[in-house]
Amino acid sequence: MPFDFRRFDIYRKVPKDLTQPTYTGAIISVCCCLFILFLFLSELTGFITTEVVNELYVDDPDKDSGGKIDVTLNVSLPNLHCELVGLDIQDEMGRHEVGHIDNSMKIPLNNGAGCRFEGQFSINKVPGNFHVSTHSATAQPQNPDMTHVIHKLSFGDTLQVQNVHGAFNALGGADRLTSNPLASHDYILKIVPTVYEDMSGKQRYSYQYTVANKEYVAYSHTGRIIPAIWFRYDLSPITVKYTERRQPLYRFITTICAIIGGTFTVAGILDSCIFTASEAWKKIQLGKIH
Repeated sequence: MPFDFRRFDIYRKVPKDLTQPTYTGAIISVCCCLFILFLFLSELTGFITTEVVNELYVDDPDKDSGGKIDVTLNVSLPNLHCELVGLDIQDEMGRHEVGHIDNSMKIPLNNGAGCRFEGQFSINKVPGNFHVSTHSATAQPQNPDMTHVIHKLSFGDTLQVQNVHGAFNALGGADRLTSNPLASHDYILKIVPTVYEDMSGKQRYSYQYTVANKEYVAYSHTGRIIPAIWFRYDLSPITVKYTERRQPLYRFITTICAIIGGTFTVAGILDSCIFTASEAWKKIQLGKIH
């Protein structure tokens, strides 16, 4: 007797003349297909869309930076002449630079009465500060006005990623125009290293930061008021890493199979219950007639 390979068929076919179509089954089948289509499109959208996940760890992510962080500063002082405005940098490694001018630009405002300072410079990865003041001016003004607006203060690479909402420019838009003109402003920054890794594995290094500020009137040893805008910073040992990921293909296929199989199974159970109840109701009605 020849071996019949068809015995291994677990999907046995029922002849059409032994099946019975119903309106209820047709409605459930259409709803079932629409529901499967909706879930399929939802899963497909999730599979195509890039997911950004984040993690925290203790490390120095950008070891090739030479222990330095790039800083971008853009601040307007509408009541202080440009020849009086200067940038000073100092830190715990002994750096003390007065009147930093490299990669900086001063733009006159209000017909020369004010100044907009734009600068790019680097700081060491140790606690320190940089401040905008009149310390580097050849002659100190009698009443320097340090009211200001900070347009931008950022560290490291600029990250313009839609799915990442971090404090990369936390001081952007800070308005101190109504403050005491002779007051000094202290911005205490806690800088958090941030790494963004895209789908190709390329990494960009930036820094988020939190900020607290205070305002006070400071006097020199001669009794003169010499206000300044101080940015005092310290680095956090915690690094935030954002990584672009996509759902694996095998997981997408597994989910689609689960959607199709589960939907058809539930729809089949529902249809069977409705059909059984309908047949039982018909028998009850026939029994009442007889």
